[in-house]
Amino acid sequence: MILLSHPFGNANVRAVLNALQESELLARYVTALGWSDRARWSQLLPERMRAKLARRAYTISPAKMQLQPAREIVRLLAGDSRLAKQLVEHERGWASIDQVWRSVDRAAAGYLRAHSAAENIRGVYAYEDCARESFRVARELGARRIYDLPIAHYATAQKLLREEAARYPDWERTLGGTRDSAEKLARKAEELELAELVVCPSAFVLESLPEQTRGAKRCVVAPFGSPAVIPAEHAEREGPLRVLFAGSMTQRKGLADLFAAMKLINRADVELIVMGSLLRPLDWYRERCTRFTYEPPRPHAEVLRLMASCDVLVLPSIVEGRALVQQEAMACGLPLIATKNAGGDDLVTEGETGFLVPIRSPERLAEKISWCGDNREAMSGMGIAAQRRAAELTWGDYGEKVLAAIRSLTGE
Repeated sequence: MILLSHPFGNANVRAVLNALQESELLARYVTALGWSDRARWSQLLPERMRAKLARRAYTISPAKMQLQPAREIVRLLAGDSRLAKQLVEHERGWASIDQVWRSVDRAAAGYLRAHSAAENIRGVYAYEDCARESFRVARELGARRIYDLPIAHYATAQKLLREEAARYPDWERTLGGTRDSAEKLARKAEELELAELVVCPSAFVLESLPEQTRGAKRCVVAPFGSPAVIPAEHAEREGPLRVLFAGSMTQRKGLADLFAAMKLINRADVELIVMGSLLRPLDWYRERCTRFTYEPPRPHAEVLRLMASCDVLVLPSIVEGRALVQQEAMACGLPLIATKNAGGDDLVTEGETGFLVPIRSPERLAEKISWCGDNREAMSGMGIAAQRRAAELTWGDYGEKVLAAIRSLTGE
């Protein structure tokens, strides 16, 4: 039996959860919130908050869940007051994301210590920033330790982000990871040291691991699944080429380089659409690039609708794990222009499903975007090829690959 912990239940977490549940190997899922809109009190919440919480709904039995809701509820409800900002302050705030992660990790460790023998828990599956305490207890009790690393190893990420802070000093405040404390980085290092199996979503993440780690531990690359392919008409579009950037508006995702590329292109038949969460005021971004249409975050179905109205996704990321937005866009019929560091180099067949470009290269971005603008007749065929490639990667296959790796370690 396997103990799984994660505070938010992302799509990749749910795929592992479903695989364990269907194989009857799930001992307990430890998370922050488990939502049900059937609860009477839920109707008292604003619709926007209910929509946020609906993402935390699960199909597994409540008896299989251990919840740690307090900090996460406060984090979600926190507004813009001075007190609220203190509560969610990076690392130190009582309801910060870091403290939510740690509370779930402590709860998993406590559950393991109390129920390991009775429930025959043979392994712990935990994620970066949510593994140290449960892994410590697992080592003490002789349980196996599976570590899911959803983004590049912290040493690689820190190096790349510090270089970006030097390239674009004014964008440093959007990077986030440059502010991680020494204590947080030491915790990440201990988690990896305690791990026996490391699950990576991409070759980029695997290659970011220290060489000694790759030599000493079992490592597996399990690419994420895609959403269902969205039926789309692939006739040549009229009007400007619609170039989509989707994600947090930070230089970690290469947005400054994309803005620089748009200045190099300087043509009226190319339109940039930027959808994502603002990390600085919108006017701050406008000062750096006047020629883009801003689209705020929205429910997933509306994201897909926006994608279907565009022609190509551009993601010049500096540090990722495997950006799911790439497969979402491909499922909507969009080819990619992306870096290997976005974690989806296996998605790109050059000139067929998109183009790979080097990081930190506005010139190459401009070249490929201009090519798309000059070859509109080829874009429909590339969209069809992108959809086919996206359809080859399913969440079921992802869960089965992770499950096979778990079984090889635990003997379950």
